[in-house]
Amino acid sequence: MPSRRAFLAGLTSASLTPTLGWADVGNPIALSAAMDREGRYLLIGLTAAGDIAFRIPLPARGHAAAAHPHIAEAVAIARRPGTFAKVIDCSTGDVTQTLRAPTGRHFYGHGAFSGDGTLLFTPENDIATGQGRIGVWDRSAGYRRLDDFTSAGIGPHEILRLPNGTLAVANGGIRTHPATGRDKLNLDTMRPNLALFDTSGRMTDFAEVPEARHHNSLRHIAAAPDGTVVCGFQWQGDPFDTPPLVALYTGNGTLKPTDMDETTLYQLDGYIGSVSAFGTGHYAASSPRGGLAFQFDQTGQQVGTYRMHDVCGLCAAPDDTCLVTDGTGQVHTLTRDTLTHRTTHTLAFDNHLTAI
Repeated sequence: MPSRRAFLAGLTSASLTPTLGWADVGNPIALSAAMDREGRYLLIGLTAAGDIAFRIPLPARGHAAAAHPHIAEAVAIARRPGTFAKVIDCSTGDVTQTLRAPTGRHFYGHGAFSGDGTLLFTPENDIATGQGRIGVWDRSAGYRRLDDFTSAGIGPHEILRLPNGTLAVANGGIRTHPATGRDKLNLDTMRPNLALFDTSGRMTDFAEVPEARHHNSLRHIAAAPDGTVVCGFQWQGDPFDTPPLVALYTGNGTLKPTDMDETTLYQLDGYIGSVSAFGTGHYAASSPRGGLAFQFDQTGQQVGTYRMHDVCGLCAAPDDTCLVTDGTGQVHTLTRDTLTHRTTHTLAFDNHLTAI
């Protein structure tokens, strides 16, 4: 299978600049990488009903893309240890620009725009020190690199913009180095955390995983309209242990673990693949390894469990539901008490849904 680095390096640049909005390209609410039955790789735009708004061919497997808040433009960012990102006009499928990480840095596969769409923020690794950095790119100046600031941890994976414009960064805590691939170099000392920043890089809050659970790597996050952040973890400790794998952040430096059934936790192989916040006080998480999706209420109590093969993608929809995708091409809608099948596409969705 071609690498994600090959995916990004294989795209060719174009000179077009998108001017159309998301409504002009089918009004998608989420982006997903996918693969069709012929083995061709795609970037998919999904509507709230689970229909495909557009599909853009990719030369190899994708991971995630940052969606511009107003214009039909996405930035496909290399997953570690890749050093390229491609700006894609989603109305034409053309690549309009190539971004390159500074020397001695690599990307982690995610990014986020500022609310006005003028700045792009990219989680990065300073290879020499292992410290996480957040790159700042000026879209209004042709994605010129402006600056960077600390991520306040190691291994920043996902970054997202909260409703008030604050940036939330999931520092997974795991140090890696391109010379050793995906080897985990610091499991004994890893300290995952959630760090919040304003767009100038000033840290506004910090919530660290407790020392007793420091092997719980924070990977994916999602934000509710009230600013609550739901956090999904991937356990790096004793495989016979069953730590809580989902937590809620509501401010004041605290991560509150959700109340998950221990018997179910044993089925997850310590792995949460995606999380979502939808409606008012409703949260969801998925585990492709366990073939399960979960729902939680605003107190963090598990209130629903749904079995789906290779389920992972989750994204809040405008009608207060949650869009759910899996590796077999199925799309479901999760409401406050029911999982409903919407449609099946002849393709396999990749793990992550990026909200638009």
